[in-house]
Amino acid sequence: MNRLHPVTEVAEILGVNTNFVYELIKHGHLQALKLGRLKVSTSELHSFMERNAGKDFSDLKNIKDIEKVVTS
Repeated sequence: MNRLHPVTEVAEILGVNTNFVYELIKHGHLQALKLGRLKVSTSELHSFMERNAGKDFSDLKNIKDIEKVVTS
């Protein structure tokens, strides 16, 4: 079911703080809409996670692939 999630709920789902969610939106990595407050749809959350699997978001201006750890 597609519904709208407030930023606090998005942060909980992604396991990050709300400031990071606002930064993801600000930098265009996550699409939101404003209906009173910013909200993100369930389908956008799923799409975000799928298109960014294996990515490092520690620098939002320079998203990189996560380097694979080689064990010997």
